[in-house]
Amino acid sequence: MGKTLEILVYSRRKDEETFFERLGPKYGVRLEFRAEDPAPKTAVLAKGYAAVSIITTPIDHALMESFYSLGVRFISTRSIGYDHIDREAAKKTGIRIGNVSYVPDAVSNYTIMLILMAVRNIKHTARLALVQDFSLQSRVMGRNLNNLTVGIAGTGRIGKRIIEHLKGFGCAILGWDKFTPPDDPAVRSVDWEELCAESDVISLHMPAASDNYHIVDTRSIARMKDGVVIINTARGSLIDTAALIEGIESGKIGAAALDVVEDESNLYYKDHRGAALPHRDLAILRSYPNVIVTPHVAFYTDQTVSDMAENSIKSCIAFLRGEENPWEVALY
Repeated sequence: MGKTLEILVYSRRKDEETFFERLGPKYGVRLEFRAEDPAPKTAVLAKGYAAVSIITTPIDHALMESFYSLGVRFISTRSIGYDHIDREAAKKTGIRIGNVSYVPDAVSNYTIMLILMAVRNIKHTARLALVQDFSLQSRVMGRNLNNLTVGIAGTGRIGKRIIEHLKGFGCAILGWDKFTPPDDPAVRSVDWEELCAESDVISLHMPAASDNYHIVDTRSIARMKDGVVIINTARGSLIDTAALIEGIESGKIGAAALDVVEDESNLYYKDHRGAALPHRDLAILRSYPNVIVTPHVAFYTDQTVSDMAENSIKSCIAFLRGEENPWEVALY
């Protein structure tokens, strides 16, 4: 009988406990749980573990080297995105990394909700209702989604599911994807410039990468329709925040709904009540009546959290056993 596989799980949240409790017995592995995030002071916790599971904590070159010196050879992040991990450092140290997959329904449903909230001016309407101002006024008046053109930037698993939902609303749909152009007859495939120019609503669904950093910038916003609505449930780095703020204040951008923002990693998923947050752009965005900001929770359903925990453990197991690993990220 072989040695029991052991995996260290960093940053285990209370809401993950129910899902993790069944994973050890289910897969015959010993899971060691830590509430602490991976950091220089907590790296020592990984001593003796070849595989660790993390969430969205940044892993820089120094931390990568510390992990390697302690015997870590594989890092699995319980997220689809892995831009918080320094891949160059992973190459240099020889640590391999993996992400996870989960059903696209959570993010796609949330995106549809944000689109509807943005085009119907729900934030401003709700604020007025709180002070019992029930008057009809232009800032409350919304638009019918069936009269609009929605551009989906990134037509992978999540983008395709959103397109399926949008068909039921009767709106025109444009699609652009760098790697796999949409093949749905209900979607007109366009390039990025055309999507910017023709869409009333633009929804972003791309992983963060060097070639799409600030893809929404001053130049692309200038191409967009006056009053365009921008939705981002992907990654904050896709949008140049300064350009977004300028566009909102000039009226070029009619509304935005953002589940992600730049430089969010040390803010989201923590309780900051009573604190002055060191993120001025976030404070500015939250102040606008036509901008909805939520704390990176589009993914957050019971099904998704279960998938994230389970697939991270399965990815670690595949690495430890030397098996094919569908979640491993190619570094070369």
